[in-house]
Parts: sequence; structure tokens; C-alpha cells
Amino acid sequence: MTIILTGATGFVGKSVTKLPQNFRCVVRLNEKHTFSDSYTVDSIDYSTEWNGCFQGVDSIIHLAGLAHSVSYTDDEYRTVNTLGTLRLAEKAVETGVKRFVFVSSIGVNGGSSKDSPFVPSDVVKPHNAYSLSKYDAELGLWDLAQKTGLEVVIVRPTLVYGPGAPGNFGALTKLVCKVPVLPFGLSKNRRDFIAVQNLADLLVTCAKHPNAAGHTFLASDFETASIKEFTNAIGEGLGKKVVQLPIPVSLMRFVGKVTGKSAMIEQLYGNLQVDSSNIKEILGWSPPLTMKQAMASLHNSSK
Repeated sequence: MTIILTGATGFVGKSVTKLPQNFRCVVRLNEKHTFSDSYTVDSIDYSTEWNGCFQGVDSIIHLAGLAHSVSYTDDEYRTVNTLGTLRLAEKAVETGVKRFVFVSSIGVNGGSSKDSPFVPSDVVKPHNAYSLSKYDAELGLWDLAQKTGLEVVIVRPTLVYGPGAPGNFGALTKLVCKVPVLPFGLSKNRRDFIAVQNLADLLVTCAKHPNAAGHTFLASDFETASIKEFTNAIGEGLGKKVVQLPIPVSLMRFVGKVTGKSAMIEQLYGNLQVDSSNIKEILGWSPPLTMKQAMASLHNSSK
């Protein structure tokens, strides 16, 4: 079985390609790679042709897209994350591809889970242009599934961590490496995360498991941690002792408000829990690695 993998050279894609599976990796023009089975595109948007890409393929794992960043406009998100996704799916259906695994975002559910975990059946609350573009793609895929019989699987990951991770996790890792003194000593928030190795394994399972079609999965490690516990785990993985200063959370929120960094503070101190139980119930899947085991790879990668 060959699976088309878009975003194969990205942070998550690299972990997916390490699994024992035949992949046809979609790469950008002039992008360096060593994949034996690849397909080159100029871009992934509403005009991509995809000629000859789908021969001998049953499933697609669609990772490629514009990541959350202040540098992209609403139209750019829609062009790539929404219209590009639907173009790929429509062309795949025309050539007989049976299943489409779409990597969406937990931001579709909202920016914070407040007092209870998000569940797949929640009323969605996309909290920015990025998550809205992902949700619009989800809606388009469900519509296409209803019209054509395409097997759609939606995966909304929590924050993905691991060696080489971009964004907030990469920033936290660098901070722990250089100055392992953090202000999270009084934090008691509850957040869910997923190791990149676990997410990669889940995506391949979703591409192959007969019961995955038609479901939305909120992906996590099945472990919940405060930001204090999470950064302590980063320190342990790196072999660094982390000192957690007892700074009141209210003071950190005030500083965030004064400096215009309230969104960043919320990402650190707010709650974001998910109910991942349907993954185990439907797929019989459990994360291959615990958080501690996954964090150990940070030390190995830093050598």
C-alpha cells in the first residue's frame, strides 16, 4: 500500500517518513530530499494540477499548508489551507483514491478549553484566520465525502513537540538550554500535548485502519500536564535541571496585558485539554511513547 504524504519535508512529515510504510512524498520545486518515490509541485493551492500523482495510491495524508504565523493574510490561508486542500481531494477522487486523512488544528475547537476538555462533537470556535481556514477545509471535505464516497478522516492535534519543533515548543527548548530558570512555579493549568513520533504513528493508522473513515480525532499523548510539569519534562529530556520561580500567575497575565503578549501568556498558562478516548475506542490505538520517553529524544538530538 502506497500513501501520498504532503508536507513530507516538514517537522511532522519527517517523522512520518521514518515509519515502515511506502510513501509517495510530495515536495516543492527545488526542495532537496532523498525520497525514492516523490512528486514535485510548484505550490499547493486551488490551481495545482496533480497530474500522474495518484497512480497506485489508496490513501493520502495531507500535512502541507501554511502554519500559524502573523505574516500570512486571511486570503493566503484560504488559498493554501482551504482551497489547496479541496483541490487535492477533488483530484484524488477523480483518480480513485479512497481515503483522505486531513491534519487540521485543535484551534478549530478554540483557543482554550476552559473548565472541561474539548470533545470531537463540540460546537467549533475557530479563534484565528489559520484555524478558520482549517475548519473551512474540513467542511469542504465532508461535503465531498457525502457526494463521492471519499473516506475522510480529520485529525486535530494538540501542540506537537519533539526534536526540531518550531514555534512555542522550539522557543521553550532553547530557553531551557540557555537559561533554565522559568516563571512557572505556581502554574496549575492543564494542557494536552502530542509527541511528533506519536502523531506520525496515529496518522499512518488513520490512513490504513478500516474503522477510521468518517471520524474526527483530537490527538494527544493521553497525558495531561501543567506548563510547569511540561517544561520540567523538557529539562529532563535535555539533561538540564530547571529552576521554577514562584511567580504569581496573575502577575504574568498582567505583564502579558501591558506588553501586548496576552495571547502568548494564555498559550502558556491557559487550559487546553482534549478527550482523545474515541481514538482508542475506534482504532484501538494508544501512543507508542510516553511523554518521558518522547522527551528523551531531545537529548539524543542535541548531541
